[in-house]
Amino acid sequence: MARRNRRRKKSSRRQSPIASLLIVVAVVVVCLAAVTRTMALKKESRALAENEYILEQRLEEVKQESVRLDAEASYMQTNQYIEDVAKDKLGLVYPDEIVIKPNE
Repeated sequence: MARRNRRRKKSSRRQSPIASLLIVVAVVVVCLAAVTRTMALKKESRALAENEYILEQRLEEVKQESVRLDAEASYMQTNQYIEDVAKDKLGLVYPDEIVIKPNE
């Protein structure tokens, strides 16, 4: 009886060729899925890095524009700005100034 049990154990441990083939196919499918996903993630990563670079450039431009606008707002609160607007847009001058305009 001991011999019979040994034979059963040996035969039960042995896999059929179809089961081995299915395992190999499953492993190959999982590997292909992993490689495909990896490639898609790398492509997405490159696109996000490019987008990040563009956004950083835009942020720098906006910061520079903000600085320019702050300087302009400060200038608009000065007497010099009021004088410049009065002269350029309204044509006003001080009483002791003489305006010389070129002939057109």
